Amino acid sequence: MVLTTVQSNHISLPEPLVKRFWGKSFEIIEIKEGILLKPVDDAISLAKGCLKGTGFSSQRFMQLKQTEKELER
Repeated sequence: MVLTTVQSNHISLPEPLVKRFWGKSFEIIEIKEGILLKPVDDAISLAKGCLKGTGFSSQRFMQLKQTEKELER
């Protein structure tokens, strides 16, 4: 089975689907009944906000990385 990924703006879809899936990528999977268009989840988008409310920030991350670099010396 060959797996191909396309952008939603590269294929013709009915307008309600275009609005729902605009900008998404799809896997095209060949199945016995024909083809299946399966939306691909973006790992970055899924992870967005996962640390919200934990008190961890990019500034804290940079401090930890700086400390780690100093310990390596």
